[in-house]
Amino acid sequence: MTESVDTFKHAFRHHPAGVAVIAANTDEGPAGLTASSVASVSISPLALAFSVTKSGGSAGRVLAADTFTVNLLGERQAEVAEAFARSEAPRFTPEQHWGTLPTGEPVLLEAPWGLRARVLQIIPVGDSRLVAAEVLDVRRGPDVPPLVYHDRRFLTLRGEDAPRTTPTAA
Repeated sequence: MTESVDTFKHAFRHHPAGVAVIAANTDEGPAGLTASSVASVSISPLALAFSVTKSGGSAGRVLAADTFTVNLLGERQAEVAEAFARSEAPRFTPEQHWGTLPTGEPVLLEAPWGLRARVLQIIPVGDSRLVAAEVLDVRRGPDVPPLVYHDRRFLTLRGEDAPRTTPTAA
């Protein structure tokens, strides 16, 4: 079984994923976490999904909130992603450019996209929780390339056209 677990982990370390910070305003103040598991699920209703590895700490506080934001990060936000991936790192600092939506949720002002959502269903899967959430609002931020997580590193995706080969005359 250990070999299967290691092979599974290896496979997903080499599968690139977008990066998001999921944040909520809670009774204890703002809470948030970094997620590389965010995926669109449905357009009717608008829905997304993500997973968290525990239901305590920041994840528990976010999931207990009525609503939260899913901030899809841009290539210049690796430090924000790292801060929200480590529990002891500074979060919601002025340097990270946080704002507050009129409805009260924290939002990363420089993220390319911010989605306000609420939990539809939480499904226990082993030690993790799969969260299905209804998207209530979509906010467009700056037009910048996304931040990508691959092989335990945050990388940029430039969006440049792939080189084209010119046919050679025979």
